[in-house]
Amino acid sequence: MTTQKDYRKTLRACYLGYVTQAICANFVPLLFLTFAADYGIPLERIALIPTVFFLTQLLVDLAAARFVDRLGYRPAMVLAHGTAAAGLALLTVLPDRLPDAFGGILAAVMVYAVGSGLIEVLVSPIVEACPLDNKAGRMSLLHSFYCWGAAAVVLGSTMFFAWFGVEHWRVLTLLWALVPFGNLFAFLRCPLARLVEEDQSLGIGRLLRLPVFWLLVLLMACAGAAESSMAQWASAFTESALGVSKTTGDLAGPCLFALLMGLARLRYARPDPRRDLAANMLGSGALCLVCYLVATLSPVPAVGLAGCALCGWAVGILWPGTLSLAARTCPTGGTALFAFLALAGDLGGTAGPLTVGLFSGAARGDLRRGLLAAALFSLVLVAGLSALRRTRSH
Repeated sequence: MTTQKDYRKTLRACYLGYVTQAICANFVPLLFLTFAADYGIPLERIALIPTVFFLTQLLVDLAAARFVDRLGYRPAMVLAHGTAAAGLALLTVLPDRLPDAFGGILAAVMVYAVGSGLIEVLVSPIVEACPLDNKAGRMSLLHSFYCWGAAAVVLGSTMFFAWFGVEHWRVLTLLWALVPFGNLFAFLRCPLARLVEEDQSLGIGRLLRLPVFWLLVLLMACAGAAESSMAQWASAFTESALGVSKTTGDLAGPCLFALLMGLARLRYARPDPRRDLAANMLGSGALCLVCYLVATLSPVPAVGLAGCALCGWAVGILWPGTLSLAARTCPTGGTALFAFLALAGDLGGTAGPLTVGLFSGAARGDLRRGLLAAALFSLVLVAGLSALRRTRSH
């Protein structure tokens, strides 16, 4: 008989699943300038790396809405962690073995993005399906592990580069690949429950006809864009635009960004019946807009770094908060609901960093201009949350 204690193994595996996704999403951006210098790749092409990563995730999300329930959670999670580990390992080989180094980088990114996309679709419904109490708190805690993973990636990688040199990045890549490889075996053993029985699910057709669903999709897309634009470009921005060292920039920029994002999610892990989630998200969206403006417009590097870091706190609740609002609005949405919201988040995650890269390229490599353009996503997010609050008040 499966006990609650057994399902805690499932929770731990899901937490490490989000750490795996954090590795896939945040490690390679630390090497953007290294790739540019070693392989002679211009920033406009470097901008395609996060674009390809999130676009691949987007396609996986779209496909997962139809095939995951048929395949089953366990085979899908084993596949996810296997491809994540394989893609990271291939990153150490393909750029030097293929005639086009940039093509080799993109090929490896696409492989581990498949794993990252499946993890993103599956961990939330798996945790939601666990027969445990305080599901809302556990969901918030789950999403905080992405932040702790991102902070560990930045901090651990920064320390490794400071001690051994960035030229040994291939060794570090293989070390990070051990995380998904080990967690693969955890998902072979832990118990898994279904979120919604197939005959009780709302169905994709009915889901797509709900007007509030499309508003939630817009919120998720803007949340993904606001988060990923800063997360993906903070390392390069602090080093090139603010003129600080790589070590200082990585610690004060993307590392502190991830830590504050995790703390914001931990704050919402504690149940509070008086909390108005939509109102809190609206305030966070407004703060996110301010952070983008401060980071890009301040002439003082320390203030710009503070804007980058505080943006992590601002975006912390936006992604899991949207999932919580969706679960309340569409309780029988099933895996398809989570898949479509993940699809929207990845669409935003694709558009955000691409916008930064394109506007920076048009401004002759000025990343300030690129991040300033990405502030638009925060503005749309605030407008969407205002509309959602008006809809719920009627």
